[in-house]
Amino acid sequence: MANQYKVYEADEAGGQGKLIAFAHQKRFAFREKFTLYNDESKSSILLEVQARQVIDFGARYDIKDESGKILGVVGKAFGASLLKSTWHIFQPGQEDAPHLIVRERSTGLAIMRRLWEFLPIVGDIPFFVKYHFDFIDPNTGTVQASYDKVTTFRDNYRLDVDDKAATELDPRVFVAMGVMLDALQSR
Repeated sequence: MANQYKVYEADEAGGQGKLIAFAHQKRFAFREKFTLYNDESKSSILLEVQARQVIDFGARYDIKDESGKILGVVGKAFGASLLKSTWHIFQPGQEDAPHLIVRERSTGLAIMRRLWEFLPIVGDIPFFVKYHFDFIDPNTGTVQASYDKVTTFRDNYRLDVDDKAATELDPRVFVAMGVMLDALQSR
């Protein structure tokens, strides 16, 4: 019983291109740390995500490269997440204000997902409606990236990043956040 993540870059036609990241996460394991590798052989580390504390409602996670250098910090926005799942992405060393806010796009779907989880028996069935996240610049309110579920029953997502956002933040932070949206929220 394990979650397996494969991240592909898009090819010229927008389809599935080259594998750029691979992770294997055991279920029911503490999720305070996981590693993404460059390929399925697991011989070369792309990045690591590590929680600063094991249990914390507003947990912060360091995203580090293979040498341990922090590429970005991600924090759960606990209060805002009560209505719609919300995360903050911070630049390294700049944790006073988020660089991007990652938030569920639809309030209606977010509420429906929460109600679904509380229904007896039904709550054990995976939520089958497609849900999406936007990466929002907190200063301008513009969407810098989007994370869309593209299949109904399997967990396949598409991450589109604006060129400007990709130059301001290490692209591996977007990859890590994409995996985190599934792994840490049990999607």
